[in-house]
Amino acid sequence: MKYQTVGLIGKPDHEGTHVSLTALTEYLTKQGCKILIETRLHAEMNDERLTAAELVTIGHEADLAIVVGGDGNMLGAARVLARFDIDVVGVNRGNLGFLTDISPDNIENELDTLFAGKGKSEQRFLLEVDVFRHESLKSTNVAVNEVVLHHGKVAHMMEFEVYINDQFMFSQRSDGLIIATPTGSTAYSLSGGGPILMPTLDALTLVPMFPHTLTSRPIVVDADSTITLRVSKVNSDTLQVSCDSHIALNILPGDEVVIRKSPNKLTIVHPPSYDYFNVLRTKLNWGTKLY
Repeated sequence: MKYQTVGLIGKPDHEGTHVSLTALTEYLTKQGCKILIETRLHAEMNDERLTAAELVTIGHEADLAIVVGGDGNMLGAARVLARFDIDVVGVNRGNLGFLTDISPDNIENELDTLFAGKGKSEQRFLLEVDVFRHESLKSTNVAVNEVVLHHGKVAHMMEFEVYINDQFMFSQRSDGLIIATPTGSTAYSLSGGGPILMPTLDALTLVPMFPHTLTSRPIVVDADSTITLRVSKVNSDTLQVSCDSHIALNILPGDEVVIRKSPNKLTIVHPPSYDYFNVLRTKLNWGTKLY
């Protein structure tokens, strides 16, 4: 059998999540798996077949992590699990579900194919972001979808410069800048007018947020580029860099933000029925075949 130890992760205090976790527990018990469940969910489930574990412990000990919830839950788990040799799959209990493939109504059939070794595995790269102040590292974090430089106040412009591999690219007055991975190209970047990138592309997209010029457009760059954002000293002091809209790093005028590809990769496993373009058609309401 492909998976011996399985970790369960999910959205706390959510009835639909509890229903799916119960179904997963029954299935995995029949498979003879050791089942680890995220500590915050353990008390809610009250099932002696489940062993409480922190997310890092699941990364160390499990062969497969099943995330029950929406894309936000997947992103939160992914930022941690990408450091470990573990497959990750999602059961969709959210809205869009670009990253959570398995339908709650088809858990057993889809898992049968994964446990038979028939899943489609792919690796998604992450971004790491470092904030420097007076050449000293002040904070660091990682993102699966995107890193966003933005103002703390709504509809408030800021000034910054963008460098690619230490080569000056442009300066800008805008609400900020989105730097998105292919995984994140269907998230915030898409809402900002950015292009959709296939997950297998080794590229990043830079999407200006409400720039104060008509000629500023999204641009796609090599994912191995080092992107440096130099924040002008004329800005106010309510600036932030956000990772996946979950983590906010405070920055001050004059700070330097360095974004590059993380050495860690997230291994997502899809059921055999997974079709990326079908996901796009379904989630974005694209047209189907004419005949």
